Amino acid sequence: MLKRKIWAAFMLLTVVSVVLAACTPETVNVPVTVVVKETALQTVVETQISTVVETQVVEVEKASFTTPHPLLGDLRVRQGIAYCTNKAELITSVYPFLSAEESAAIQMDTFIPKGHWAYTAPSESYNFDAAKGGALFDEAGWAMTDSGFRANADGEEMAISFKTTTAAFRQTWAAVFESNMADCGLRVLRFHVPAAWWFGDTTGVARRDYELGAFAWVGQADPGGVSLYACDQIPTPENGWAGQNAMGWCNEAASTGIKLANNTLNRQERIDNYAIVQEEFAKDMPSLPLFNRVETNASAPDMVAFEPAPGEAYVTYNAYEWEIPGKDTIVYAMGQEPASLFTLVEDAFVANIAYSFIAGRPFKSLNYDFQPTYHKALPTLENGGAVINEVEVKEGDVVVDANGDVGPLAAGMKVKNAAGEEVEFDGTPVTMQQMVVTSVFVDGLMWSDGTPVTAADAELNDKIVCDPDSGATTFFTCDRTASVEYPDDVTAVYTVVPGYLSPTYFVDFTQGARPSQQVLSDGRKLGDVPASEWATLPEIAECPMGYGPYTLACGDWEKGVSLTFHANPFFVFGAPKTPNLVIQIIADPNQAVAQLRTAEVDIITSESTPGQEQVLKDAEAAGEVKAYIEASATWEHIDMSLFTK
Repeated sequence: MLKRKIWAAFMLLTVVSVVLAACTPETVNVPVTVVVKETALQTVVETQISTVVETQVVEVEKASFTTPHPLLGDLRVRQGIAYCTNKAELITSVYPFLSAEESAAIQMDTFIPKGHWAYTAPSESYNFDAAKGGALFDEAGWAMTDSGFRANADGEEMAISFKTTTAAFRQTWAAVFESNMADCGLRVLRFHVPAAWWFGDTTGVARRDYELGAFAWVGQADPGGVSLYACDQIPTPENGWAGQNAMGWCNEAASTGIKLANNTLNRQERIDNYAIVQEEFAKDMPSLPLFNRVETNASAPDMVAFEPAPGEAYVTYNAYEWEIPGKDTIVYAMGQEPASLFTLVEDAFVANIAYSFIAGRPFKSLNYDFQPTYHKALPTLENGGAVINEVEVKEGDVVVDANGDVGPLAAGMKVKNAAGEEVEFDGTPVTMQQMVVTSVFVDGLMWSDGTPVTAADAELNDKIVCDPDSGATTFFTCDRTASVEYPDDVTAVYTVVPGYLSPTYFVDFTQGARPSQQVLSDGRKLGDVPASEWATLPEIAECPMGYGPYTLACGDWEKGVSLTFHANPFFVFGAPKTPNLVIQIIADPNQAVAQLRTAEVDIITSESTPGQEQVLKDAEAAGEVKAYIEASATWEHIDMSLFTK
């Protein structure tokens, strides 16, 4: 991946062949050297003129996604869109019950929520200013016309497509966004597409198939961000679509900053580097942060142990404890249906919720603090589960350099030595820090068919997660793992690449597992199936085996209607309190709330409740439901595609 000094900017020219052919014997001036310089808003091509007798055929082949978008490739247009967006109006459309102060508190100006320890306010927050946005559009050459929309000097209308899901919540605020843009003279062509397509492995966001695209990132206790904002995380056909930086944003300062923020255990260093990234992010405006979601969950009034908590995006973390006295089945209303339960490639929120009933969650993040689920403890330096050794590295050894990039050690490369000092490698072996993390499963962990989880199962999971053929979208942690050993069936020892000190090492390097000995319907064992076939296996995509509280048999997913789960008799923490659990697909939030009030469903969560907050508060006052309304770290945003195919 070419790293560029300024955000993913503008033409990458790859000269694939130069053929000198016979010409007339005249002397001609022929450009033979091409130098590309990149700036924030333009590409300057210089030519060196040389006198030759023979001339040329120069064939130029451009890599995918290197043509600047005709609108969004212009920084002034992106900034104009930001100024023209009335975030308070968007919030009011979906959360009318919030006060002006509460609305202001959840408006976002970077990719980190206000109040988070890593948040630093950027110098420009793009507060709503339609006049300023319009002036930027004018400056970019898009003048207002009598039609009410802008056009350029060639008479082409200023119009752009906008894609997001069919969720009622997004349809509501997206309509306001469309109106905001129209007021500034930009015509938005709005498309609401099925979530299965939008978040599919080979469609939608994963293939950069949008101009403006809206969705939410699920908030995490740690801001992370490398796979989203680093230059080497831009998915293209050439790199097998690896990475999640679908905007195509490459800003060297931000890319280095996001890696350094995730390659130190010193919180102040992390804060300082995140500040750099947030400033560059706001300056370049590759994505427009909108607002933190207000999470509204609700349950039957006599529901036991349903306990949504700040910082934990998945309310299913303790599903095995859920109980309603006198009932043997709990019905969970879900607004959108998963496309697949192979969450390595289908990372939609609804897919993770459904899969968590089968596989559980490897760890929790209640109140923005991490806790283990299927491991004896999170391995930390304090409890001895992780250690930092000093190792001598030599030329050619794979290391993480001082900028947070991984690669073979070579002369001139700057690294941090064991003392934390930045030094330039001159060929003499250097001592660096290397972390070793030991992750241990709880005793008695078993698959739902009654067979124990083994080292082979953990090894298979690590293999699939790090295999490009599986469809995985990022290999950041894989690339920084030097080796893994499995000394017994419950233990995995991860040796990390020298120089990489992940601040979330205690969850990054905890093992998962896949049932390597599971016999598939075609007679093969799962461990023998190539990674390229996993996404299409029914036993992976539709009815995976797990060691979580519930099972989903093949045939118990009635597409478009429901998924029916049954208690896992071999669950390590004992039988779930409720024997059966049903996910009911109910796309209409009004219907979902109505069925909760009449006890036809027992749980509805935030993705099914937009616009229903006041109704739920009234229903709680009437004793019909129990409601949980709180601010969330999950946030809505609009990504901007900086390049076209």
